[in-house]
Amino acid sequence: MNSNKKALITGATSGIGKSTAYALAKEGISLILTGRRKERLTELKTEIESKYKVEIKLLSFDIRDAKDTENAWNTLPLEWKNIDFLINNAGLAAGLDLLQDGDPNDWNQMIDTNIKGILNISQLVMPQMVERKTGHIINIGSTAGKETYAKGAVYCATKHAVEALTQGMRLDMLPYGVKVTGICPGLVETEFSLVRFKGAEERAKVVYDGFDPLTPDDIADTIWFVLSRPKHVCINDIVITPTAQANSTNVFRK
Repeated sequence: MNSNKKALITGATSGIGKSTAYALAKEGISLILTGRRKERLTELKTEIESKYKVEIKLLSFDIRDAKDTENAWNTLPLEWKNIDFLINNAGLAAGLDLLQDGDPNDWNQMIDTNIKGILNISQLVMPQMVERKTGHIINIGSTAGKETYAKGAVYCATKHAVEALTQGMRLDMLPYGVKVTGICPGLVETEFSLVRFKGAEERAKVVYDGFDPLTPDDIADTIWFVLSRPKHVCINDIVITPTAQANSTNVFRK
């Protein structure tokens, strides 16, 4: 891979985003790592630079806020705005409730992060890809964007929206040779459930009991596979689950 390539990864402070940063750094790709937790970003930059000779820029901002996102983007030097790979990874679930019992604050958090977050950063990055007629956008979706499960209506709705955005981006970018891919994981053991259950560690742990879940590295490997295909090949959509998972509600636990 050309070492002049640049990737912007949202939600890089943990989980899939963090693993993807390592995977791309290993290939000599310069990184723009984004997230709200500045201290974690700084630690990650130090860790990666100790292992790989790549350039890294950090942008700490709230991707839910369009103005905050734009202000952070505008701090980048012009040459760093020529992004080759945009990994829209930032996302979350908040709560697991029947719709009629749901917390509107949770709904807004999911809608603003999972949908508006992709829009806020993509609209800044895409014009450069259009102008150069090259680039690759990967949106991290979910099996929840392929189906719906009880007590997850709003989260599933946001991931269905990611599915639609991915397909729409593919159409919009088609004349410019820009690739767009949706990667839709099932159960990956990250901070996802801890965030969903607002820090309740025991409840979060139960989600992954009795089977081998996916790891963030599994998804990072998949991301690199997609990015490393020849120029004429675009993988549009991948659904990836643990072997023990058939869908959102059917998991074989020992």
